[in-house]
Amino acid sequence: MRIGQLYMISKHSCEQSGGGEGVEVVKNEPDTHPQYGPGQFTEKRIYLTSKLPSWVRAFIPRIFYVTEKAWNFYPYTITEYSVSFVPKFSIRIETRFENNMGDNDNVFGDTPTPAENVSFLDILIDPIPEKHYKESEDLSQWQSGKTNRGPLEKGWRENHNPIMCSYKRVECRFEVYGLQTRTEEFIHRNIRDILLVGHRQAVAWLDEWHGMSLEEVRDYERTMQEKTNSKVRTSQNNTGPQAAPHPAYFRSISENDERSLKKMGVTTAALSDPASPVPHSPVRLNSTPE
Repeated sequence: MRIGQLYMISKHSCEQSGGGEGVEVVKNEPDTHPQYGPGQFTEKRIYLTSKLPSWVRAFIPRIFYVTEKAWNFYPYTITEYSVSFVPKFSIRIETRFENNMGDNDNVFGDTPTPAENVSFLDILIDPIPEKHYKESEDLSQWQSGKTNRGPLEKGWRENHNPIMCSYKRVECRFEVYGLQTRTEEFIHRNIRDILLVGHRQAVAWLDEWHGMSLEEVRDYERTMQEKTNSKVRTSQNNTGPQAAPHPAYFRSISENDERSLKKMGVTTAALSDPASPVPHSPVRLNSTPE
């Protein structure tokens, strides 16, 4: 699964890149962890403005990216996400792979996770967004030519061997009054979808990566990163028609709104200047477009 994970991430990133958005790899270099030994560190910029809901796009710059830093010390990994202009936003995901069906309630070796805080994701039966569905990645119809595995059937976790579980501990922080709950729910929902789609693809693409050595998948990773970076940069440097400007908004703002925006680092300049026809940035999620 170590090979499959690296292959899936590289291919998936390339598939999702284009039109000025996607994943740009900034660093990919060896690293060593004092407890887990040698591994790999990567830093990426994820451009995803058009994939965000309108209530989020109202507060972000037009060229926007999330910074991802990942430390891969398989079977243990750490992934962190941050946004430079929103210092009170962060996501941290710890991952551990184990050869079992997900029944280790203290997989990270510190404090057992309460049962009510655990979500089991089944790559066969759990729904994914329709836009991500591909018949070739439907594991109820999939079959591996190299290993003769598949298709998966209901109850597959109880009767398949070998089997592996990818355990994730997700921590999300967004400390902005009025937006915290909605944003954290949005993030957790999307992380769930990304994990489901990614792990379905790792299995569905089994015949593509099965038999690869670590050196071979690293070569594939470098090739795909160059291709992905090129797709993102070419689109961003395109001198075609400029994007349409954001719609103008009425300048109604409450004290709590203004305080929240300032905490996020979003300027509210010109709101009190009657001579300014349009604020420099939208200031309320529920304002009416002019």
